[in-house]
Amino acid sequence: MKGEKYLFVVSGPSGTGKDTVVASLLKNHPEIQHTVSATTRAPREGEKDGINYHFMSVADFEDHLAHDRIVEHTQYCGNYYGTLRSEIETRMERGIPVILVIEVEGAGNIKKMYPGATTIFVLPPDMQELERRLRNRGTEDEATIQRRLERAKTEIANSVDYDEHVVNVQVETCAESLYSIIQFRLQHGKDE
Repeated sequence: MKGEKYLFVVSGPSGTGKDTVVASLLKNHPEIQHTVSATTRAPREGEKDGINYHFMSVADFEDHLAHDRIVEHTQYCGNYYGTLRSEIETRMERGIPVILVIEVEGAGNIKKMYPGATTIFVLPPDMQELERRLRNRGTEDEATIQRRLERAKTEIANSVDYDEHVVNVQVETCAESLYSIIQFRLQHGKDE
């Protein structure tokens, strides 16, 4: 599809701060736009529909799937997460750099659909810091935290297929690393 070089896929284990890093990037570089994922999970305190996620019922999400309005999806901890086709394709066609923040599982699917996209994996400084961040959220029980940590180990081990990697030690520094990658890829990326 025309405009694939404008698509940037950011993923990484839960708790790495990828959403916070992308928020910092967007604050300083408003020319880059962010897709809003759809989910069936309940909103966390302070989250707003259409801003943090498109919050949907399971039935609504499955209807979107059946009508090919979701380009990738996964089930994680009992909830659906996915990307609405409309969120990315209109921006790519217009030449607007767009960031898609998704689960690791979905990143590979997006790269297959849009081979000109750039995949970026956000790493934690180390596993102890990742565990600290997950616990500090105060939103999950112990069993969920342990599942997220185990999944993170696997995701990190399998991240070799990503085009780029950044480590989130400090949010603003990581956001600027992300911006440098985007600028380089826009200037030198392949557009099919």
